[in-house]
Amino acid sequence: MYGTDYAVEATRNTQYLPVVYLVYAAAAIGLTVWLAMTLYRNGAVFLEDVFERPEIAAAVNRLLVTGFFMLNLGWALLMLRAGAAQNATEAIEVLARKLGVLLVALGLIHFTNLWVLRRMRHRHEARQLPPPVVPHQQIPMGA
Repeated sequence: MYGTDYAVEATRNTQYLPVVYLVYAAAAIGLTVWLAMTLYRNGAVFLEDVFERPEIAAAVNRLLVTGFFMLNLGWALLMLRAGAAQNATEAIEVLARKLGVLLVALGLIHFTNLWVLRRMRHRHEARQLPPPVVPHQQIPMGA
């Protein structure tokens, strides 16, 4: 009798989880694809400014987007597992918590990506600066 009660209770605690999993997976994939495409389109401008050859900029942009997909979808899959949700309200809370953590992670990775692009652009601009001016004369110390 105890085993049957436990199985019924476990089923009640997880009956909402398949819906949470499906909604979470769809939202995670949708958000990741949308943000990756946004980064791809808008990051291309920065990369073309940094790399003198457009084909190198395009290749780096594709590699960055590929890494972005791997990192974000991997994190989303790691976050998939959920505890019990005994009713619809708890299921929505589980979903909101998971999507909140995912969005914070996407935001952090997005700003890290922007920081990397900024550093690349800064280095490129530093290489374009003229060399420092050679001094015309030296002033002796203590004079």
